[in-house]
Amino acid sequence: MFRLTRPLLQQVLKKTTGITGLAVHPNPLPELVRTYESTLSVLSTIPQTSVYRQSAEALTKHKLDIVKGANGDVASVERRLDEGQIEESLDIAQDELRVAENMLEWKAWEPLEERPPAGQWEYFGNTSNPAS
Repeated sequence: MFRLTRPLLQQVLKKTTGITGLAVHPNPLPELVRTYESTLSVLSTIPQTSVYRQSAEALTKHKLDIVKGANGDVASVERRLDEGQIEESLDIAQDELRVAENMLEWKAWEPLEERPPAGQWEYFGNTSNPAS
């Protein structure tokens, strides 16, 4: 008798995600780990004082801990991440990586080049005005 590996078994059991344009990934967990680690690598090049880096890094580390702690159990990862199917989580992780790369390019943590016009930040009774 032959033994089925987990990715092969998953491929045998799951033929489709049921989502147009989102194919079943043959081995999603290692790819998810690689994507989260790439995101953390990009985030490490953003200044530590950046609120974006702090929040994105905390969220990505939390998700990475979930994936690494699941011991290859895709159903457990899907349940704990609560982002739908594992392929959807992988899609979200790739989007987060692209956003981090864009934030690095845009240098969103730097002060504005021009002062905003008076009243630009006033809405719904909020009258705060950023210092830059």
